[in-house]
Amino acid sequence: MLEVTLQIATEMEDKGFEIGEFLAAEREKDLLRFSTAGSVDDGKSTLIGRLLYDTQSVYDDQVRSIEGKGTTAPGQIDFALLTDGLRAEREQGITIDVAYRYFSTAKRKFIIADTPGHEQYTRNMATGASTADAAIVLIDASKGVQIQSRRHAYIASLLRVRHVLVAVNKMDLIAYEESVFRAIEAEFRAILAQIAQDTGTAVEAHFVPVSALKGDNVVHRAAKTSGAMPWYDGPALLELLEALPAINRTQNTSFRFPVQRVLRPDHTFRGFAGQIASGAIRVGETVTAFPSGRKAKVERIVTFDGDLEEAFAPLSITLVLDREIDISRGDLIADREDAPAVARNIKASLVWMDQRPLDSNRRYLLKHTSHTVPASISSVEHRVDLGALRHEPAPTLRMNDIGAVSLHLLQPIALDLYRDNRSTGALILIDPETNATVAAGMVTAAQGQTVAGDEDESGAWGRVTAGEREARWGHRGGALELTGPAELIDAVERSLFAVGAVTSLVDADELDRAGKQQFRDALADALVQSGLIALIARTGEDGALTASAGGFDITLDAQNQMHAVTAIHQLLRRAGIFISSEGADL
Repeated sequence: MLEVTLQIATEMEDKGFEIGEFLAAEREKDLLRFSTAGSVDDGKSTLIGRLLYDTQSVYDDQVRSIEGKGTTAPGQIDFALLTDGLRAEREQGITIDVAYRYFSTAKRKFIIADTPGHEQYTRNMATGASTADAAIVLIDASKGVQIQSRRHAYIASLLRVRHVLVAVNKMDLIAYEESVFRAIEAEFRAILAQIAQDTGTAVEAHFVPVSALKGDNVVHRAAKTSGAMPWYDGPALLELLEALPAINRTQNTSFRFPVQRVLRPDHTFRGFAGQIASGAIRVGETVTAFPSGRKAKVERIVTFDGDLEEAFAPLSITLVLDREIDISRGDLIADREDAPAVARNIKASLVWMDQRPLDSNRRYLLKHTSHTVPASISSVEHRVDLGALRHEPAPTLRMNDIGAVSLHLLQPIALDLYRDNRSTGALILIDPETNATVAAGMVTAAQGQTVAGDEDESGAWGRVTAGEREARWGHRGGALELTGPAELIDAVERSLFAVGAVTSLVDADELDRAGKQQFRDALADALVQSGLIALIARTGEDGALTASAGGFDITLDAQNQMHAVTAIHQLLRRAGIFISSEGADL
């Protein structure tokens, strides 16, 4: 083994190889992230496998491990097996999860996200495209443009992927007919133009006829190798990837620093740790903490390797400020001059990812950078018909649907529009019952509010208003008088708790028996003033439930529990306790 090592070292020295120069050259290369997209069996994994194989980015033992396996003819390598690593993927011949691969050429470094094509795994495709600078959309030349090709192109545009490389694959199956390629190119250009008009993202598209299985126009131009497609004189796919302009989405935008943790190891140090989402920061610069609007100067930029004078995205740092201001996890430290919006009413485009449809009567958790707040969906603005590429009214969104919604947040958060900042304009919705991610969203509009600065700090210490309580609880304070079976009253309270309402049960029977009617009324009034829903409960056994709120009275059949619960929720809306759709429907 030692003799072999010495021989290799001697050969490298003879060729003038210098490891330091090599590492320095590697560091100077820029990085391009791109994803694949398209319909099922368009050849995405095969294309990526061919790209890795022809650029000599796979080890010999990896190639040997897939020889004679897969779905290709005897003597051929099934390149899809280089990326489809899950057993279920190899058994079914489809991509299920996102497969990330790294490779490098003499000009650039790449990270590939090989995403699934099946509609069931659209959420995985959206995840892979969310960090991509470019997308390769594959179209099977023998099948033409499929609905999933439209869906994936639309999602890529929503995620502001500006460079789209359309690889018309399997040209060998149609005898490399130029007319077929040109027809697909014309059709898909029109589709991309429609998508760009709808999403507001102008797409720069490049069309390449390829055969991933044969290797034509993937890494090497077919005209120079196999001689196929002499009518195409454009670049190969890899040439286009190497020639795309470098995209720096984070360093060229305004400074944004979501606080992940407050560090206080002792009384002498207080720092705010996190990762710079975008922009740059220097010692001595004035920053503002949102949503409070308090200002301070940066005193230190602390890292594991020591203090810095300047830091850029996406570096993880700890900021030390020159004064004590109230900052906690989820707050956003940013430029005051180019401030983010602070809002609790926003509009967003959503990709729905959950089997359970969107329910405007449920409350979700909205995760934005390091901040999580309860949120409700005020309305569904529209759903996108991907077949006709038009908006259509819809009461809900189902799995893999794309649409636009209005959201109401129980607490204001600092954010940007997605078109301005990809990091602080993105969000996800979480089901609080299962902790599952139900939707990925891109902020399209935000109803901002005035942020108090150091010039006016009185509002931070003044009396809590009814509007602030309403924003915190998501409903107005109110009294709901209930008379009926105790089990049904408990069910009503449970239903209110399930949708996020904050309630407090007042046992009117017990207080009346103790002669504390005045205390009962005072207690209920105090709860209402605090913005809570006071449930003033009396037991009745006559098979009926009576309810009263805001001057409205209803009598319900106690045997029909579901109908009674629904009717009481409607009563709370009529009484103005539950906020209308202009605010936050629970």
